[in-house]
Amino acid sequence: MAQEEAKFTVIKKDGNYEIREYAPRVVAQTFIDGSFTDAGNRVFNRLFGYISGENSGSKKIAMTAPVTQETSPAGSGEKIAMTAPVTQQEKDGKYRVTFILPASYTMDNAPSPTNSDVTLAAEPETRVAAVTYSGTWSEENYDKYLKELQGWMTSNSLKAESGPIWARYNQPFSLPLLRRNEIIIPIKDADDQTSGSQALN
Repeated sequence: MAQEEAKFTVIKKDGNYEIREYAPRVVAQTFIDGSFTDAGNRVFNRLFGYISGENSGSKKIAMTAPVTQETSPAGSGEKIAMTAPVTQQEKDGKYRVTFILPASYTMDNAPSPTNSDVTLAAEPETRVAAVTYSGTWSEENYDKYLKELQGWMTSNSLKAESGPIWARYNQPFSLPLLRRNEIIIPIKDADDQTSGSQALN
């Protein structure tokens, strides 16, 4: 979906499964009631509005392709590059949908949202288990790979710290076969062996 991605280090790789260490990051977030399939689509424009200029900033920042094509209204604020992935997580009966801000932003320098339904949050360094898969964004597909990831975690003695996060990297018109989707689960314990680990950007 964008050139810059959330930064992490691979601690262990096993086919489509990985244990990762995510660097601290700042996200724009919003919460919504709704079904699994509708939640992300219904609030996408809220978050896209924030990175397109619905914020307290005044400096214009070039956005990364291909989401730079839409121009924000004159004087609406700072334009912020969109990074991948877009994430969705169920919390307290609602879905939390987030955009991860570019690594150059902190809670101190990120412009404040002007839409009260959008807030900023600092995410700490996080150890996770993840599975990567292609295909449609259906709940059926999600459930299938979530069950497989949970089985892999059990076989590797990994315990979940919190609920699963669904990550999407491609635009809606992308062919399902070419889409990169992930399910990410923060974990309490992990194999600390770093043999063969690699840093990804």
